[in-house]
Amino acid sequence: MKISVIGTGKTGGKVVEMLGDDLAHAFDENNEPTVEKLKESDAVIIFVPGDAVGDILDKVLEAGIPAAWGSTGYEWPEDLDSKVKAAGTKWVLATNFSLGMNIIRQAIKTISAGAGILKNPEFHIHEVHHVHKKDAPSGTAISWKEWLERETEISSAREGDVNGIHELTLKTATEEITLRHEALDRKIFAEGAIWAAEQLVNNLTLSNGIHTFGQIFDQVMKEQN
Repeated sequence: MKISVIGTGKTGGKVVEMLGDDLAHAFDENNEPTVEKLKESDAVIIFVPGDAVGDILDKVLEAGIPAAWGSTGYEWPEDLDSKVKAAGTKWVLATNFSLGMNIIRQAIKTISAGAGILKNPEFHIHEVHHVHKKDAPSGTAISWKEWLERETEISSAREGDVNGIHELTLKTATEEITLRHEALDRKIFAEGAIWAAEQLVNNLTLSNGIHTFGQIFDQVMKEQN
């Protein structure tokens, strides 16, 4: 399988490194992707800032190949799913490509359900990333709030070269629970993105259109069980 990469920054560079001989093309601002070159790939993995998505969105659609998007801070068009289906392909949109984050997702849903028994629970999500990350709060923090399905504030900090720290705190008058995930190496995001791209190409149970990373993870877990 040959996979192209758009965006060779901190995380995209890790993807390029891990792909090795499976890399088709590596695109950046000095080597912009073309539809023709994208079509030489079985799939594409994209790690560009949200403000750069609009510049390449139509090219990826026209290429008609599976795409794993790790871009945050962009408001996706409401008709994107129909456009991807019309192109006859599959995309995955992820705020975080850590496979372990799907375990966190299940834990957050359990916390949310159990909190219904507690008296006056209060929630808070805090995220920390490197100083070069443009969007705040992070896409992952927003996903945590969506998984929680409860009213909560999100705070953000930008420090040094932090790969990503997320904490959910549940507090009552008598106890406090903290759920924490820290990315120790950006390699986890590269591993997850490559895994997702391979699933888009090889997993025939995935229909054309838009998928979330969690949906693909759950589908594979279901098949394995």
